[in-house]
Amino acid sequence: MSRMYSFAGISLLLAAVALVAGCASPSPSSPEKIRRALNVDTSTSVDEYVLGATDVVKVSVWRNDDLSITVPVRPDGKISVPLVGDVQASGRTPVGLAEEIESNLAQYIREPQVSIVVTSMGSHEYSDRVRVTGAVQQPVSVPHRAGMTVLDVVLGAGGATPFAALNNSMLYRKVGGEVVAIPVRLEDILNNGDVETNYAIRPGDILSVPERNF
Repeated sequence: MSRMYSFAGISLLLAAVALVAGCASPSPSSPEKIRRALNVDTSTSVDEYVLGATDVVKVSVWRNDDLSITVPVRPDGKISVPLVGDVQASGRTPVGLAEEIESNLAQYIREPQVSIVVTSMGSHEYSDRVRVTGAVQQPVSVPHRAGMTVLDVVLGAGGATPFAALNNSMLYRKVGGEVVAIPVRLEDILNNGDVETNYAIRPGDILSVPERNF
């Protein structure tokens, strides 16, 4: 289910980009919406990661190696754990899953201590990617990395083409079910050393660089 929502979010973003691609001057969102979107945390952490189908997790039970396993999250969102049986994993954080398994194991062993390590993040393969479209040398879709900025993703796309309307670029970010359009002055960043709009990139962001109107 979580993966379905991820694809829906991506489709919403791509539809927004496609809608404005044919317009002469895409309109930015309101200043208040832009402010809220830019205040969204752009970092990621294990505690915030939400598990989904096709993720692979390592379940470690302290001093009980026979109960420790590495398993994929099944399409039904569950994993099978020795003694415990099926446990809902999809939609939970690793910490939340560990607490659930500890609670279930408590009837079999004394004070169980469980840790969860995500060894494969398959469910976030697309939702955590960053995309660059439009007048760039090579439109790309790349995994998000901590510390990534607008400049990083543009350089990763080989830079802009000679026909790019750099200062009309737009960063699209999904916030609370709505796509927010954030103006990016790419000309200022690349050629003038003005990095005011060299925003930190968040997983799922799309940067669109339009062509000039001739």
